[in-house]
Amino acid sequence: MATPCCAAGFLIAPGNKHMLLQRSGARYYVSVKDGPLVSRHRPSVDVLFRSAARFAGANALGHHHDRHGDDGARGLGEMKGAGSFTIAQDEATSVVFGMPKEAITRGAAAKVVPLDFLATEIMRAGKR
Repeated sequence: MATPCCAAGFLIAPGNKHMLLQRSGARYYVSVKDGPLVSRHRPSVDVLFRSAARFAGANALGHHHDRHGDDGARGLGEMKGAGSFTIAQDEATSVVFGMPKEAITRGAAAKVVPLDFLATEIMRAGKR
């Protein structure tokens, strides 16, 4: 299947499909695939983060912002373990502190920052 919708440099997974980062030689690409529900979700952030850990490792950055549940916490931990820089949104600026809380509790976030500083941290990480 073709790469999903891209707006302002962000890819959005189509409903009911998983989005994965993959690599062919020195080139990264995104694929969209069917698959079972993961953490009760499809698309699942865990699927995307696990693929980023596997194919990009230290070349990737992962961040978790406010939402319900724990989807993505395991995958973010795998990214951190693979050398990725990982960030979670803090409780004070989260409307719903479910996903970032799980990531922080599991030790998956290397840094916890307010929403207003997420972009700054992402830009800083890109210069490392």
